[in-house]
Amino acid sequence: MTRSILSGPAVWKGDGLLRRSDWEWNFADAKPIEIRQALENGPGALMLRGFPIDQYDCDEAREAFRAWCGQLGTSLAQNEKGNTVFDVTDARFGSSDPRMRGPNTNKKLSFHTDRCDVIAFLCWKKALTGGENEVISSMHLYNEIAQRRPDLLEILKESFTYKRHTVDLGNESHYCQQPIFSFRDGFFACSFLRVLIDRAHADPELPDLTPEQIEAMDFFEAVAGESGQSCRFTQERGDILLLNNWVTLHRRTAFEDGEDPVEKRRIFRVWLSMPNSRPIDKRFEANFGATSAGEVRGGFPVLKDQ
Repeated sequence: MTRSILSGPAVWKGDGLLRRSDWEWNFADAKPIEIRQALENGPGALMLRGFPIDQYDCDEAREAFRAWCGQLGTSLAQNEKGNTVFDVTDARFGSSDPRMRGPNTNKKLSFHTDRCDVIAFLCWKKALTGGENEVISSMHLYNEIAQRRPDLLEILKESFTYKRHTVDLGNESHYCQQPIFSFRDGFFACSFLRVLIDRAHADPELPDLTPEQIEAMDFFEAVAGESGQSCRFTQERGDILLLNNWVTLHRRTAFEDGEDPVEKRRIFRVWLSMPNSRPIDKRFEANFGATSAGEVRGGFPVLKDQ
């Protein structure tokens, strides 16, 4: 069966993103309405250079970034306490610490999306070595899988069970189900966080993955990890990276910090719900709270006693 090949500004391969005229912006000249447009209808990934980072100390920079992001969209809670800025840094939690999340380790992360329309990163301090960003167009990835394994493409449109994260405490149910690839009203969406799918599979109280679903995810990750499919770069101090989660996936390489705690890699992260967002499959409702275009959605439910 022939599958339609996706096209448009958000379909790009590898370093082709870095050569585009709509990829790199000057922070001082960037207007929120233009950024929103480029994220939703352009490449889906933008680099803004020149945030005035040296005007602030660390806490001031975090707050200035939070305020600036508020001009783009609605900032979302990233934990059960309602915090809207997360410091991506190596917290050195033990392996059994429930607070441990991939972003607060120094390990290599796998390709994934976050629980928001747009994710914003501001670099306060880069690592001594490593810590490079990698981004891939999920629309390009869809096309690659459609051409090579159309049978697995159909599997990736099925509902996959996600176990709630250990710090995601404000939900009535400890799991949800949603697709990896989906369409609604002609709009594409990709959402993927394998660690929570694997945790659901390991939970005897939750549905098992089928062998076909495991094969499909393995192939998805294998293609995404091939040389030349994604682009790799390093955020410099003062760089802001913006990603539309519905059309891109991202990951980070492992890194090493210096001995001085002040010199540790630190990236400020904000999750945004966008006023010009696309409609998404109704199966996302349990995890995102809303699925219609422009609705406030995503983030963590906040516990009432916080």
